[in-house]
Parts: sequence; C-alpha cells; structure tokens
Amino acid sequence: MSSEDEQPEAPGTGAPEQLALIRETVRKAQPPKAKPRTWRGAALAGELPVARVLVNKGVLHLDQFFDYAVPEDMDEAAQPGVRVRVRFGAGAHRVREGRREGGGLIDGFIVERRAESDYDGPLAALAGVVSPEPVLGPDLLALARAVADRYAGSLADVLQLAIPPRNARAESKPSPEPLPAPAPPDPGTWERYAKGPALLQALARGGAPRAVWTALPGPHWPGELARAVAATLSSGRGALVVVPDGRTAARLDAALTEVMGEGRHALLTAEAGPEKRYRQWLAVRRGSVRAVVGTRAAMFAPVRDLGLVAIWDDGDSSHSEQHAPLPHAREVLLLRAATGKCGFLLGGTTCTVEAAQLVETGWALPVAADREQVRAAAPVIRTIGDGELARDEAARAARLPSLAWQTVREGLKAGPVLVQVPRRGYVPRLACERCRTPARCAHCAGPLEAPAERTLHCGWCGRSESGRQCPECGSTRLRAQIVGARRTAEELGRAFPAVPVRTSGREHVLDTVPAGPALVVSTPGAEPVAEGGYAAALLLDGWAMLGRPDLRAGEEALRRWIGAASLVRGQAEGGTVVVVAEPTLRPVQALVRWDPVGHAVRELAERAELGFPPVSRMAAVSGRPEVLAAFLAAAELPRDAEVLGPVPLPVADPGRPRRPGDPPPGEVWERALLRVPPGSGSALAAALKAAQAARLARGGADPVRIRIDPPDIG
Repeated sequence: MSSEDEQPEAPGTGAPEQLALIRETVRKAQPPKAKPRTWRGAALAGELPVARVLVNKGVLHLDQFFDYAVPEDMDEAAQPGVRVRVRFGAGAHRVREGRREGGGLIDGFIVERRAESDYDGPLAALAGVVSPEPVLGPDLLALARAVADRYAGSLADVLQLAIPPRNARAESKPSPEPLPAPAPPDPGTWERYAKGPALLQALARGGAPRAVWTALPGPHWPGELARAVAATLSSGRGALVVVPDGRTAARLDAALTEVMGEGRHALLTAEAGPEKRYRQWLAVRRGSVRAVVGTRAAMFAPVRDLGLVAIWDDGDSSHSEQHAPLPHAREVLLLRAATGKCGFLLGGTTCTVEAAQLVETGWALPVAADREQVRAAAPVIRTIGDGELARDEAARAARLPSLAWQTVREGLKAGPVLVQVPRRGYVPRLACERCRTPARCAHCAGPLEAPAERTLHCGWCGRSESGRQCPECGSTRLRAQIVGARRTAEELGRAFPAVPVRTSGREHVLDTVPAGPALVVSTPGAEPVAEGGYAAALLLDGWAMLGRPDLRAGEEALRRWIGAASLVRGQAEGGTVVVVAEPTLRPVQALVRWDPVGHAVRELAERAELGFPPVSRMAAVSGRPEVLAAFLAAAELPRDAEVLGPVPLPVADPGRPRRPGDPPPGEVWERALLRVPPGSGSALAAALKAAQAARLARGGADPVRIRIDPPDIG
C-alpha cells in the first residue's frame, strides 16, 4: 500500500534492487524441497546420519545390512526397529550431488543408526519411513539371525515369518494398560505328577526349569498348562505357549481366561484375521500383555522379560514351517530358552524321539505320573490282529470285526463313540478283488480312487475310468484297499439307524460334540472333543499308518492313536479303545501299555546305532542331477560330513497334488542326504548357505532346495 504523499520513483531507478531483494526473500522463506525419489540436495541428520538397513530381499547372497543416508526431515521417525522404504539396486555410477540415485523401491527395517558408514562410496537416502512403530527389537533380531544361521536361510526370510504385515488401523490404536501380576496359582491337577508342584513353585520363584512333560490322558491338560503360565506371570515375567492348531489354541485360551481372568494374555492365530492379530501382536510388543498362546508363527512373539517357553504336541507336522527357511517351532523355542535363559516346557500326551533325547542328555528333566495314575486315567486298550480278522465272519463281510461292533453297541449306551479312519473320502484306494493288484490309471498309471459312490477316477490326472480290466488276471471287479471316512460313516449309519452319525475331516472339522449317544467318524488329527469324553473309540486300518515308508511311521501312528484315545473316558469310567492292528508290533504294544516314553527311548537307541536324527544332524539337498552334482562338488562341507545318495525322487505328475518340497511336475530330480555328527550341525548349515549364496551370485537359474533337519527322510 502507498499513501497519497508518496511520489512514484522514476522508472528504472530502483526496480532491479527490489527484484533482487524479493528473490532473496523467497529463497530464505521457502528452501527448495528435495525430491522424494532421491532426496537430492536435502540436509542430512545432524547426529547419526547413517541408517543400517535390512532390506526385505530373501536371497542368500544379499543376506547382509546396507547403509543409507538419513535426511534431516526423517531424523525423528527413522529410529532403530521401524519399517522403511529404500531404493535398492542403483549402480555406483548413478551419483548426483553426492547421492546415489535410481533403483527400485523395497521395504526394509532400520537395524541401527550410526555416525559413519563402513562403505566408502556415496550413499542413497532413505525413501521414506513407513511407520514410526519400532517392530524389530534387538532380541527379535538376534533370534532371527540365530534361526537363519541354523537353517541355512536368510535373515529377511525369517523376519517375514516373525513380524506380521502392518495394519495401519490396528497400529493407530493404543494398547491397554498392563494388568498387575496375578497371584501364584494352586497346583490343582498338577499334584497327579510327582514333580508337578515343584515345577510351578520354581516358575513362581523366578527360576528357569526345563522339563519334558508326559501329560495324562483326559481333559485336564489345558488347565495344567494355564497354571504353568500363571505361575510364570506371578514372578513378573512373560510366558509363550505354541500349539499345533486353532482348535487347541481355543481350548488353552479358555483355560487361561478361567485361571487368570481377561486381559492378561493374547491369542495369536490366523483365524483372528490380519487386523486383530496385528493388534494383539502390538500389545505383546508394547508390553501390555505378558502371556501369549498361538500357533506356529507365535514362536517369534516378542514377549518382554520372557520366563517360560512351552510347546504342546511337538510331533504334530503343523509345527514345521512350510516357508523358507523351514524352521521347526520346537527348535526355535529351544534357541529362545538357551539364549534367553528362561524356562522350557515340552508337553504332550505322547513323547517324540527329540523329547526323549532332551531327557537322555540331561538338558531337561522328565515330568510324568506314576503307573497307578496312568492306569486310572487311560482307557482299556484291546487289539485285533490279522489272525482274528481272518477267523471273523463279520470282518470279512463288513470290514469291522465282531469285537468292534460289540464295543460300539456297548459304548452307545453310555455316550458318543469315536471312529478314527486313516483316510478321508469314500473309497480312496482300490485293488483287484481277485488278485489284489492295485488299480492303476491307463493314462498315467496313477492310483484309481472312488471319492464318491459309483465314481471312479485317477488320483493323479483326474481322468474318469470305466470298463476297466485287471492287467494281471482280467477281472473287472474291484475291492477297497483303504475305506474312507465317508464310506465308514455310511456303513455305520446302516448298522445303527437310530444313532446320529457325524463326520470330521479336512472339508469340515468339528470342534466339539455333545454328550449324547452318537457315532463320530474322523480322520487322524480332526477328532472333536466330546463333552464328558467318549465312551469308546475304534482305531481302524492301523496298517495304513504303520506301513508308510517313513522313518517316523511307527512314532506317528502311536501319536495319532494316543491323541484319539486320550479323548476317551478313563478305565474307571468304562472307557474302551479297540485298535485294528497286529498286536505284536512295537507301537501297538506301547499303546496297550500306554507307554509312549518307553517307545521313544527305544526308537532313540536304534537311531543312535544307525546314526539317524536326532542323534546326528542331517540336511536334504535336492535338484536336477547335474545341478545337484555341481552344487555338492562346490560346497566346502565339514570333514566329518557323510553324503548319502543321491537317489532319484518320484517324478511329480502335472495333475497330482504337490506337497511342499516336491520337484516341479515332469522334472527328474535327485536328493542327497548330508549327515554330520553332533557338534558339526552349524558348520554344515554354514557350508550349505555359503555354497548356495555363491551359486546365486553367479546367476544360477536352476533351483537347488536345501532343508535342514528334514522331517521326512523316507
């Protein structure tokens, strides 16, 4: 604005000076902003201007940290542990104004802030901070590194398993205030075990006991595990329990609520959904909750002041991760117990060979009940072998022997009866009725199946089959090799028309069944819990599980049988279990005596003589024959390493369902087993990881798959 008294300046006298002054003022008021792509020209943070970042690329030859410059605008948010976005893959020649430019955007985590970088060249700047929430703490980083080294994997792959995906809505909500520590619980049913009360007292006093717990059959184990967690929390520390599935987690969740009340524990399962699960995970990381129960991924839960790690039913295959680097929950919890100096509890109604080894070496102490308690809690076990089946007219006509029919009839008078069938479907496998030759597809030689009544097709390629004749004897009649759960339910429904028949399997898994009379037909692992327990149980086709070509066939069959029999009422209440299997076999005898520990100890002794895991450390390496041979020749294996094989793997048909680790359809692959004695497992994993990293750095396109401690070695 100007007043009337002001005189206008002559043109050209002051204009250049005023324009220069305006430009200078604008420069000072609005400094140039750096472009988000490169942050070119931006000022760096005054203190600790270098961020060491773990980029989210799970390739072995890039399993290291990378340094990035921290712009001043990100100084406050770019703290260790937060998620960031960085540009990765820019060449050293793309440098402008002291900043490396280019590359693609990728996620990462800041590991630490530093004053200087070990790298002499120019650094790229952080592209952005995704969230100021620090999700990667030092303890979790150290655990992830230990797991990656043990399983010959990359740190980025482990962190993908350990840290759930971000959910902005869950992250924006505050976590509740932590509740005070609960009072030490009473022993309850832990008094049935000789060392049970002492275990709870040690946890409540702040100790770190290590135990292998063989739980008694029946419904009490969730409450017993909840009391162990409550005892740990009463000492001001945290507890973590990993279970095999969501149904088991729900039972333990209810038990923890009953023992400690609401708000003191978090449930981490996939069924909760991404937002709720991330909100619960954040509550654990922030210290609002000190106890966690969850499925496999919960083994990495960032519990503060960890005082106890526990795992239930460690022999369940669900505890083995199917994504790289394929860790097992039991081994991860063993690492946490050893490095964190906290308590360790491995529990189950059965006993694995790995659990027996922990006791055998003295690393853990056994917690078990005496024989009187076992006999009172376990049901009566009766067996039916091949001799009885051959003499039984009912067994030849309807597959179920007379003893089984009688047990079902008597059991239905008192409550529900469980029938365990090793296969789902109607008639999963067929054979010639006359000569017992397996029925094969004429197109791909796959097994013929009858998943539904009056349908016949190949289990590999899916082609329908009609008018088939046996190539050995010419017969057109087929018989069932294995009868599925649906066919069994149909047969039992006709035999007991007034009794409801329920099925539980892959398509539909029941959680519970009422206490009234009913027939419950289930596949192994899908058995629902009956209110008050089952009156009886039938374990059919035992040979189908015992006859698998697997080192763990006997151990797995016994685990499945005991898991089902544990749902049956005890001997004092009239509970009876009938198993259709040869009674002279070791797993059957262990079931009759209810002695899973004795079976595991004997299996461990035999594996020690043969040099099989867990006495030795083993790795499976598979790939195309020429690629596998080159890999083994280049790997600098430990001197005491023994190479078994290689042997060819079955060629996968394009129409056949693939399991994790199977070769690509139609390709010929081989597998070699590498075995080392105890103490050399770390050296074997390091050698395989180095060989794989060198191969990938050279641009090796053909895959080579490495699995440390393979669960299935044939």
